[in-house]
Amino acid sequence: MKRYFRYVVLGLAICVAGLSPLEAQNGIPADRAFELSKNLEIFSRLYQTLYVNYVDDIDPGATMKKAIDAMLASLDPYTVYYPESDMEDVKMQLLGQYGGIGALIHQQGDKIYISEPYKDLPADKAGLKAGDRIVAVNGESTEGKNNADVSAAMRGQAGTELTLKLERDGKIFEKKITRAEIKLPNMPYCGMVGGDIGYVKLDEFTQDAAKNVREAFARLKREHPEMKGFVLDLRNNGGGLMNEAVDLVNIFVKKGQLIVETKGKIASKNTKSYTHLNPEDTEMPVAVLINGYSASASEITAGSLQDLDRAVIIGSRSFGKGLVQNVLPLIYNTQMKVTVSKYYIPSGRCIQALDYSHKDENGRATKVPDSLKTAFKTANGRIVYDGFGIEPDVETETEYMSALTTTLVAKYHIFNYVSEFVKSHPTITSPAEFEVTDEIYNDFVRYLSDKDYSYSTGTEQVLKDLRKVAEEENYMDAVKSEIERLEESLKREKADDLQKYRNEISELLKGEILVRYYYAAGRLEGTLKSDPDVLKAVEVLHDRKFYDEKLRTTN
Repeated sequence: MKRYFRYVVLGLAICVAGLSPLEAQNGIPADRAFELSKNLEIFSRLYQTLYVNYVDDIDPGATMKKAIDAMLASLDPYTVYYPESDMEDVKMQLLGQYGGIGALIHQQGDKIYISEPYKDLPADKAGLKAGDRIVAVNGESTEGKNNADVSAAMRGQAGTELTLKLERDGKIFEKKITRAEIKLPNMPYCGMVGGDIGYVKLDEFTQDAAKNVREAFARLKREHPEMKGFVLDLRNNGGGLMNEAVDLVNIFVKKGQLIVETKGKIASKNTKSYTHLNPEDTEMPVAVLINGYSASASEITAGSLQDLDRAVIIGSRSFGKGLVQNVLPLIYNTQMKVTVSKYYIPSGRCIQALDYSHKDENGRATKVPDSLKTAFKTANGRIVYDGFGIEPDVETETEYMSALTTTLVAKYHIFNYVSEFVKSHPTITSPAEFEVTDEIYNDFVRYLSDKDYSYSTGTEQVLKDLRKVAEEENYMDAVKSEIERLEESLKREKADDLQKYRNEISELLKGEILVRYYYAAGRLEGTLKSDPDVLKAVEVLHDRKFYDEKLRTTN
C-alpha cells in the first residue's frame, strides 16, 4: 500500500511539474495555469502529510476516490470519475452491454430473488424463472448480501462460467451458466394500436437504437398498408447517444436538417449535427409520448420534432437535461465522464432546467426562473420556451397509485402471488386477449387474507396530526368523539379499498402475469390498450384536423 501511495504522490508531482504556460494551448489560459499549479501542489502536500501523520492507516485509493467524487459532485451529477473496476458499468451505460446472465434480480428482506429473465439470454436458456431464490453465487452464500452485491458477483467477462445455487418450491438445485455479452434490448416492442396506428417503445438511445426504430417503422408500413399514424413512446427513456437521437429524427424529416448544436468552453469542439440519410416518411402524422423521466437524447428527439412541427408531443413535461457529456480517458485505465457543453435544438432553445452554476444554501441547483426563460419559435411560428424541458402539445393527467397499490408492490405481494399463479396455469391466452378475470382477482384477494399489507392513507395521517394538535392545545375532550367517528368511518372505507382500486391493481397483476409467459414484449402488448397516454395519442392521430391545428401557429 505504501508503494502504491508513493506512485500516487509521484503522479501528482508530475502533474504539478508539468503545468506551464504551454497549457494555454490545451485549454488552460496562461493566467490560470499558475493558480492551478499552486492548488495542485497544495493538495499533493496535504495528501502526503495526511498519510504520514494521521493516527490510523489510510487507504490511498479509497481516500482519493472520495476526494475526487466530492470535487465532481460540487459541479453537476453527470460529471463522474470511473476507476478501472467500474469499466463494465461504463460499457453497460454507453452501449447497453455487459457480461452477465441476462436477468433482473430484487431483494425481499434478506433474500435475493430472480425478478425477470430476459428472453433467450443465458438465464432464460438455463431455465431460471422469476421467483427463484439465489442461495449462493460461485459457492459464496448470498446471506447478508444486498442486491448490488449479488448483481456485481454475477457479472463478469463474457465466456466465463458462473455457478448459481437456487431454491424453487423448497428444493435446492444448482445451475452452471456461461456468461455472455448482454445487449439490453433498446426497443422491447413494436406493433399496432387502435387498429391502424403503428407503435414503437424505445427504452434507451444505445447503439443502433435509430436503426431499430427505422426498420420497425418500415416493417409496420409494409405489413400494414392501412397504417395512418405512428406513436413513438419515449416515456421513462433517460437518453443515451446523441447521434442516435439525430438519426431517429431523420426517419421523419428531410436530409440536411440541423437537429442539434452543442456549445461549450472549447469552441473548436462545438458541433452541429444534421440529418444525413433519406427519410422514411415526412408526411405521416407522428405522436411522441414523454414524461418527467424522458431526458437527454429523448428530449433532443421530442424537442426537435416539436421545433420542426413534425410531431405532436403528448404526455407531461420532460426532465430538462440539456447538458452534454464526453467520456475522456485518464491514466491507469481510468476514465471521467465530464459535462463539456450544452445542446440546442432547431429553434435555438436549450432545455436545461437546472442551473448547476448557481446553487441554494443547501447546495441544490436552482431552477431557471420564469423571468429568464426565453421564447423561441418553431418552423410554423409556434411559441416554445427554453429552460424547463419539453412542454407537451397535449398534456395528459399524471396518474398516481393509491397507498394500497403502492404497498402491494413494495411488499412484493403481486410478484409473489403471480409466482404461485404460474404453477397452476401452464398457459394463458395471448397478450392481446388476456385479462384479469373476476376469478383471478378474487383468488388474489384470498391470497392476501393472511398477508401483511397494512398501509396509511393521507387522510389517516391528517387525523393523526389532528389528534396530536388537539392534545397539545387541550381541545381533545371537545373533539375526541368526532375524531373517533371519522377514524371509524375511514376504517370501514379502507375495508373496501381492494375493490375501490381494483382496476389499477388488476393492471399490475396483468403486467406481471404477462411478463412471466411472454416476457417484456408481452407485458407491453397486453397493457397498451388500457394505457391512457397511448389512447390519447391514438385519438389525436385519428383526428387529422385537430392534429394539423396543433402544429399550426396560434400567434
